[in-house]
Amino acid sequence: MSTKINELSVVNADEFTVSRTITIAAPIEKVWAAVTEPQHIARWFPEHATLAPLAVGTTGVFGWSDHGDFPVRIEELDPPRMIAYRWANSNATASTLESGETTVFRFTLEPVDAGTQLTVVESGFDALRDPAASMDSNRGGWNFELDELVAYLEGSE
Repeated sequence: MSTKINELSVVNADEFTVSRTITIAAPIEKVWAAVTEPQHIARWFPEHATLAPLAVGTTGVFGWSDHGDFPVRIEELDPPRMIAYRWANSNATASTLESGETTVFRFTLEPVDAGTQLTVVESGFDALRDPAASMDSNRGGWNFELDELVAYLEGSE
């Protein structure tokens, strides 16, 4: 289990982004599976996930009982180093992905001595109705969810 304390998410109000970098005591292949395969994604991020096949343009759903279902689409893919998802910021149909009420979150993975460094950058908040509130909410969300990812992959969930 990792003894590293990961820094919290950061809001960049000038660039309308939320970002966080963490270190996970797991090999890059294991982290890649956890951020791309629905059965693993549902163990740390949403309560349920559908997403197949793993390809640019693939759509799916990430869902929470408290918040509803959110359509997602793979925007970029460079296995096993980077994947970017576009998601709707309101629970609605897949057509919401074309509405402009979306952000993109990109996971970048790098092998390090301690395992894998994962960086998430979520962008596009300037297109939302209340960018500041959305960035603050998602900042807290990434803190919680990425801590869940570390616990899941390091076996202490």
